[in-house]
Amino acid sequence: MSTSTSMSASTETSQATPVTGPVRFDTKIAVLLRDDLEPWQRLNVTAFLVSGLGTELPEVIGEPYEDANGTPYLPMFRQPVLIFEGSKEQLTTAHARALSRVLPRSVFTSDLFSTGNDRDNRAAVRAVPTGELDLVGIAVYGPRNAVDKVVKGARMHP
Repeated sequence: MSTSTSMSASTETSQATPVTGPVRFDTKIAVLLRDDLEPWQRLNVTAFLVSGLGTELPEVIGEPYEDANGTPYLPMFRQPVLIFEGSKEQLTTAHARALSRVLPRSVFTSDLFSTGNDRDNRAAVRAVPTGELDLVGIAVYGPRNAVDKVVKGARMHP
């Protein structure tokens, strides 16, 4: 009788039962926010940063949800999103590290607080050279150890 990582078989009943131990992921989703943002900005930036991950990386999305009445809900990330904060310099360093490791990433610059739509957001980012972006947040996804190196020195968001 074989077992998988998500199910184990009972030798008495030959029925599969869910494994209840912790799930470990070999990947990580991390968001790094600049430490001088207002609370509403932190929430807004985080939402924008992670919004593209599932469209480009479908493996980060779990199965749809359903409540006991059968009401369906959208699927969400299959793993936690870790939120960090750091200085402007730490964001610049983390961004360079993410680029050098060729990790999937998203950016939010200070200019995006003054735009009101996706077209203007993209134009604002496109107008600034990579090394001159005024980053207020980045999101990265990839192997745990690579993401850990990107956010090294940042602290968990309180």
